[in-house]
Amino acid sequence: MGDLLKVENLYAKGSGEEILKGVDLTIKVGEIQALLGPNGSGKSVLAQTIMGSPKYKAIKGEIFFKGKKITKMSPEKRVKLGISMSWQSPPAIKGIKLSNLLRKISVRKDFKVKEAEGFLEREVNLDLSGGERKISELLQIFSLDPQLIIFDEIDSGLDLKKIEIVSKIIKKEISRKKASILLITHSGTILNYFKPNVTNVMVEGKIICKSNNYKKTLNDIKKYGYEGCKKCKSSV
Repeated sequence: MGDLLKVENLYAKGSGEEILKGVDLTIKVGEIQALLGPNGSGKSVLAQTIMGSPKYKAIKGEIFFKGKKITKMSPEKRVKLGISMSWQSPPAIKGIKLSNLLRKISVRKDFKVKEAEGFLEREVNLDLSGGERKISELLQIFSLDPQLIIFDEIDSGLDLKKIEIVSKIIKKEISRKKASILLITHSGTILNYFKPNVTNVMVEGKIICKSNNYKKTLNDIKKYGYEGCKKCKSSV
């Protein structure tokens, strides 16, 4: 498998504060990686910097996608190249039905998800439950047919049943597309549904640990906390 995304020695700041402090991350084609870390560690900032959010500025290092440097590329161009991202709190859009939005943005005209049939004719993310909002966002993401999807705490606020439903939808789609995933999570519960190839741990703006055994990583964090990751043999 070749490299799809490569982040090299990335430093980034937001609101005048340096948040990312030398991040290195490589995701291969068809690979599933997880990113764990305490609140405020920089996980979401990394995701948004990869997407080109204007809230954060890369001040050092580079981001490559499919071998192309995208560090200074606009978010729209990154999406067209094949990167998509789910947000922790997707915005509601009044006056626009989900079905109409999907028809406008979709590159897959036959794309359907049966779990969404009950709210396709409702306004985008308006007055939807937490689970419905997540499914609505998945519809929008997969209609773009991306090659890399960043899920920023998609399990946040969901019970185990909803996590299972969301995970099944994602797994079905990535199996069809062989898309790569960066799965950002705080609790780690969702990892049991995906069994990531690599699990990264981020603390204080740096990825300090990488492991191919997500269960051991979750157990170690539960036992020793994130500070314990700095001392393990997988530390980087």
